Amino acid sequence: MRKHLLVIGAVTLLWTSCKTSKPSASQNQPVIETIGSKPVYTSEFQYVYNKNNANADNAYSKESIQEYLNLYTNFKLKVMEAEARGLDTTEAFRRELDGYKQQLAQPYLTEKSVTDQLVREAYDRMQKEINASHILLTVNPDAEPKDTLEAYNKIVALRKRALAGEDFEMLARENSQDPSAKENGGRLGYFTALQMVYPFEDAAYKTPKGQISQPVRTRFGYHILKVNDVRNAQGEIKVAHIMVRATPGMPKADSAEAKRKIDEIYNRVQKKESWDKLTSQFSEDAGSASNGGELPWFGTGRMIPSFEEAAFNLKNPGDISQPVQTPYGWHIIKLIERRGLPTYEETEASLRGRVAKDSRSELNKTAFLKRIRTENKFTEIKGSKEIAFSKADTSLTAGHFKYKPASAKDKVGDTPLFLIGNKKYTIKDFFEYVSANQQPRKSGTPAHYMQSLYDQYVEASLMNFEKANLENKYVDYKMLVKEYRDGILLFQLMDEKVWSKAIEDTTGLKAYFEQNKEKYKWDTRAQATIISAASKDLLNKTQKLLAGGRFENKKLEPKSLKFDAGKDAFTKETQTALDNLVAQLNADEALTVEVSGSADAKEAAKNKNLAKTRAQKVVTYLTSKGIAANRIKTVTAPKVKASRAVNLTYYSSDPAVLESNLNENNPLAVQITSKKFQKGENKALDEIEWKEGTFPVERDGRFMLIKIEKVLPPTYKNLNEARGIATSDYQAYLEKQWIDELRAKYPVQVNQSEVDKLIKKQ
Repeated sequence: MRKHLLVIGAVTLLWTSCKTSKPSASQNQPVIETIGSKPVYTSEFQYVYNKNNANADNAYSKESIQEYLNLYTNFKLKVMEAEARGLDTTEAFRRELDGYKQQLAQPYLTEKSVTDQLVREAYDRMQKEINASHILLTVNPDAEPKDTLEAYNKIVALRKRALAGEDFEMLARENSQDPSAKENGGRLGYFTALQMVYPFEDAAYKTPKGQISQPVRTRFGYHILKVNDVRNAQGEIKVAHIMVRATPGMPKADSAEAKRKIDEIYNRVQKKESWDKLTSQFSEDAGSASNGGELPWFGTGRMIPSFEEAAFNLKNPGDISQPVQTPYGWHIIKLIERRGLPTYEETEASLRGRVAKDSRSELNKTAFLKRIRTENKFTEIKGSKEIAFSKADTSLTAGHFKYKPASAKDKVGDTPLFLIGNKKYTIKDFFEYVSANQQPRKSGTPAHYMQSLYDQYVEASLMNFEKANLENKYVDYKMLVKEYRDGILLFQLMDEKVWSKAIEDTTGLKAYFEQNKEKYKWDTRAQATIISAASKDLLNKTQKLLAGGRFENKKLEPKSLKFDAGKDAFTKETQTALDNLVAQLNADEALTVEVSGSADAKEAAKNKNLAKTRAQKVVTYLTSKGIAANRIKTVTAPKVKASRAVNLTYYSSDPAVLESNLNENNPLAVQITSKKFQKGENKALDEIEWKEGTFPVERDGRFMLIKIEKVLPPTYKNLNEARGIATSDYQAYLEKQWIDELRAKYPVQVNQSEVDKLIKKQ
């Protein structure tokens, strides 16, 4: 997280920078401090301070100014060291900075007044939801005029038929080129703003209920749409849920078990058991289980459709849905509260982000390009465009156009095509763009395609010219780029000197840990096993089985290893199964296996030892692969009907296996937890005296048995137990050492009189 603070911080500053003071040219400016031989100007420091502290309660207090100056000095020291080492000259650095500059430029490449209008329009439209049907005739965005006209005439004819009384749904099934139309008759259901492409949305909101729109063009083609209904927005709801995880690719047995578990929980909900108790005990959404399953407010289009539909179908607070499946698992949903949509002020920021990514942003782009054409004095050179277009031929539509001068005297390529500011763009520049961006086309004329590429080239040239001059036009952008530049340099050096070093320097970490062991101690802990059961009888049964320490695992495969008639050699299938078994045993140290050989009657008559030989061969193979002999047991009497196989039975010392066995018919019957507990980790354990022994407890309708095997006194953690926090502390230690070295290398002289000028009396 620390690695990204500077970059994240710079992004957040973008939206407040317009409110800050702008630093002027550096000549004759007051200097707040000198680092090495480089001055830090008061205006630079004040600019950055404002963006980070302008709204703080203690802004411009002595403590705030001094603290921030110290942080800023440390930042500048690191950047100076990075520059001294040439990190700002590498190709990797330039690429990364260019990537960030592209992102930072976006807010400056828009038309703010248009954006404001589009955001307000989207909000106003979100107050209504439209139910509509449509008919689509597909047309490529850059189709030839004759193809566009043909599609337009067809959609007009279909509209006339609909207006004359023909069934719209039938017309859609028979004529629409939307692939889903044959099934749904063009019905789209309810939608609101920002859920359809903008021209379609615009037509939907401007067409009265029950009427049919004029033809509307989108990137998909021509549409006509019929508005079936208009309703007020559903608003937002707050719900709680109980979730049992079940992902689409999980084994069938696990999926079935998840379904049984959610059904059992639902039965208990129906019996009016405590919702909070059931959520706390059984919900597998870790983020909400401890809070009654409560989720944040959401509206239409914010959740998985199946979850959202079930949630909005709940009418009254307290209503509970049947189990609902989503890609994440099974959910039982409880309605808590309904409310209308948030106010414009509450949702404006998020709406701006959505509008920027929506197709309506093309309106903004068009307005912006129109403005910068004027500002940058875009001028086409008369006659040059015709000269360029005359070179278009079928090689362009084939996708391999490349202009070659007819001779050394051919200077067509040097002919200026247009001007942006004082910069000339030649026919040769345009042809290079064409060569790099052309694609084969199955239809259309070369002249039409050349016009399309020319329009794209003009737009790209205007945008690139504007981007190249942003730092000259906008001081805020210039300062922001500088912050990102410095942040990238800082990241590279911090990674080398602090972050990665703390992870890779194991000797230094160990030495630091040993010198600071008092910081890393366990409080009193209890090594305990906690059984929670639905009944006393089940609790007693679980206790007895748990004491045995060995539980059959019926879910593991393979169950048997096949052999050919009369032989003890492995088949290819058996060899693969054995290798899988080795992998299972290596992965789970609690797992053991019983091996019993078998032979059918004919085989046994010829070789009475064949069954035993087969079993021993399996044992020998497993031990040869490193499996300890005490984890493999040979059973002389086969447990199944005699066959040509070695049969396998699995056992485990893991209480989770016993828990799974006992929950076969009721997934909530038993829960077994065995570990070292700290205070506050288990409520039932916290309520009893911590001493060795066995303690029966009844809590929340469950019968529990807590066995404390050992109470562990406060003790020092080993490094592995404290590695995360110790590494973080070691990083802070390394950073402080490094800062001390940098301050010695680049002496810092603070101009206190300038600092005092910034301090405001409270």
